[in-house]
Amino acid sequence: MKYNDRMDEIDRKIVRELQRDASLSHAALAERVGASPASVWRRVRSLEQVGVLGRTVRLANAEALGRAVNVLCQVRMTRQTVEARADFEQFIQSREEIVECYAMSGEWDYLLRIAVRDVADYDRFIMRGVLAHASVAGAASNFALRQVKYTTEIPV
Repeated sequence: MKYNDRMDEIDRKIVRELQRDASLSHAALAERVGASPASVWRRVRSLEQVGVLGRTVRLANAEALGRAVNVLCQVRMTRQTVEARADFEQFIQSREEIVECYAMSGEWDYLLRIAVRDVADYDRFIMRGVLAHASVAGAASNFALRQVKYTTEIPV
């Protein structure tokens, strides 16, 4: 049984509200979800301990930081060994341009979302980084023209 199955409506409201605004005080959160601040504090701690709630972060504006170009890059590996994948995944963790990475089923092995300054920046990154990696057989890139939807909120 998943922890989600044991969550009551107050827990669900807490998670929804914190996904929208993690800076809410316990008093403000309590008011929004209809519970006491002490109860909300205990529930938030419990949701953190079981892993429903992760770390608190602030979302940065990629365009304001000069990283407005999003590239979706599919990667195919030369080998499917545990060691080759571990080595590639360590490389992924070391590159700040890669903001998301998914191990995939199907024709491609990985899907990367890469945030870069411009096309030349991506060219340097893909040629000297991804394609230079010993475990990479090939890659296909798609440039996002515009963002239609983006959310960090998981349905609860």
